[in-house]
Amino acid sequence: MRARRAAVRSASALIATLALTAGLAGPAVAAREAEAPPVATATDPVTHEENDRVPEGSVWTQHYFPSSDRSGTQLHADVLLPEGLSRKEKVPVILSVGPYFAHAGQTGPEGWAHTGPSARFNDFIEGTDLFDEGYAFVMVDLRGFGGSTGCLDWGGPGEQADVRAAIDWAAKQPWSTGAVGMYGKSYDAVTGLIGNNLDQRALKAVVAQEPLWDMYQYIYSNGVPRPNVTGTAGAYNSIATMPPMADDDPRYRANARYEEDHPECLTENSAGYRISDQRDEHWTSRDLARMAKGSDTPLFVTQGFIENNTKPEEMQEYLDNHEGPERGWLGQWDHVRGGDRTPDGRLAMGREGWYEETLSFYDRYLKGIRPDVRYPAYAVEDSTGAWRAQRTWPVTERSVTLPLGGGSYVDDGGASARAALTASGRPAPRPPAPPAGRWDMENAPATEHVAPRGLAEESAKRQRDGEVGSSFFVWSKPLEKPVRVTGTPQVSLTAKGEGNVMLKLYDVAPDGTAVMFDEQVSLLHSGRLTVDLKATDWTLAAGHVLAVEIGSIQTGSWRDTPSGETVEVRGARLRLALDDPADDIATPGDRSPFLDTYLRQYTVELPAGPGTFTVVPGGRL
Repeated sequence: MRARRAAVRSASALIATLALTAGLAGPAVAAREAEAPPVATATDPVTHEENDRVPEGSVWTQHYFPSSDRSGTQLHADVLLPEGLSRKEKVPVILSVGPYFAHAGQTGPEGWAHTGPSARFNDFIEGTDLFDEGYAFVMVDLRGFGGSTGCLDWGGPGEQADVRAAIDWAAKQPWSTGAVGMYGKSYDAVTGLIGNNLDQRALKAVVAQEPLWDMYQYIYSNGVPRPNVTGTAGAYNSIATMPPMADDDPRYRANARYEEDHPECLTENSAGYRISDQRDEHWTSRDLARMAKGSDTPLFVTQGFIENNTKPEEMQEYLDNHEGPERGWLGQWDHVRGGDRTPDGRLAMGREGWYEETLSFYDRYLKGIRPDVRYPAYAVEDSTGAWRAQRTWPVTERSVTLPLGGGSYVDDGGASARAALTASGRPAPRPPAPPAGRWDMENAPATEHVAPRGLAEESAKRQRDGEVGSSFFVWSKPLEKPVRVTGTPQVSLTAKGEGNVMLKLYDVAPDGTAVMFDEQVSLLHSGRLTVDLKATDWTLAAGHVLAVEIGSIQTGSWRDTPSGETVEVRGARLRLALDDPADDIATPGDRSPFLDTYLRQYTVELPAGPGTFTVVPGGRL
């Protein structure tokens, strides 16, 4: 640790220059109790020794600057500079922009005794030795959150203006080299994707862990409300109205209470989530995947294929539209960070070296330092728990469109299937409980409600008996050799009837057990319908069968309204991207712990029926 007195003196001179050049100095708190830790302003920096919430090795200051949309919105930033930085030294900036940087807590009050910068990414700061490596870290509150004014605007044009302003501001500070990288997970990974889409010269790299790729998909599935359609609005309204700390500076406290004088902010935020039409301007202005067309900021992403919070929907579209360098960790985990560990100490993603690799990524694009280690562009864990290296994702050796034929089902929400299950002598399934608790991008159930035991098996039995139930199945012939389903599966069909449709893919083993590995739902009208499922990376073993279920929404926790109609389906087709596991190039990594949790939750009894199609027509990839 450098000498505190010298650090404070040099940082004070530096920040005074910032205040004179940018005019951003906030008022100092006039009177504090002698024992209370000091609170930073733009001209009064604070170190760890003075306030233990400041990360070691850094100097904390606070700043305010306008958003870029001329709305009058004032944004608040907590700046952490390397301790001992001289007045003439400049460092590149790692920037995080989001709703979770309030001094009182991330998604609610965390019980801090006094104010200070958010600890949200202290793991990243400590894991990379960020300040010793010569970087600044800047946390900017989106409008409506923390110390920023304005109405929250969930991923919309207002927040996009905030991201633009934050990048510009960070690049232009006297202590900045002008090179900015963004870092985040979940919501502040979304703002990283927004930053990429804005195509600003100062933004040199983005690291985005478990983001949303299109904001609509978090609230609706092709017109069907998700369980968080009201809960997410309520969660962010609650975060936006979180009281400030008692010892926050006066400007911060006033800004944090902005919603008290502007209650319309909360009403307008809630109203947006009630728009179910994906083509409405509210959602097209938040379609990050489409807006990524032609973007080229170097991008490092992580995505769990089987996570239940920020799902891999429109991920492939985003990556296809992005034209710059890419790096990725993709695999079978839930909503976790690259360096997270389970309670028993295992890495949640199963792969070592998150902090070293992210630092190398930033060094390359913010400092121009060539990496000492040759990292794969993509490190991917498939459903077997094996890791491989590849130059892009997905790698597709063959695209196939498979005929599924047709069938009929009753859009009854699974009522007939549950009745049949009960009639078979099995215990009556209990109706799923509604989701409880908060549902923001940091907090969501780890798994959806699973199918009652025996539901799929009994539905398939009724189909073989010629009955029309809540769904019908189509089976492939057994595979002759292993094949990987990768990318984004797509189902198209012609329907006669109105209501809902649920599409599921199963990996069926010879012993009759099956794992549901992909699913999607949609509103359905008479005519042709095409539905993209979630992105996946699932290996089907030799001898296994691919089963497709088409029917009413029976599982999960969507807030669907069954029509009660019998829906006739014809001309159904399944489009798949296939890859040959025999060509894999292994890369280090262990089986992610959540994979086994997922397999326990989503394995059902479903003996294979008569095969009507071949997954690999002709047998060659």
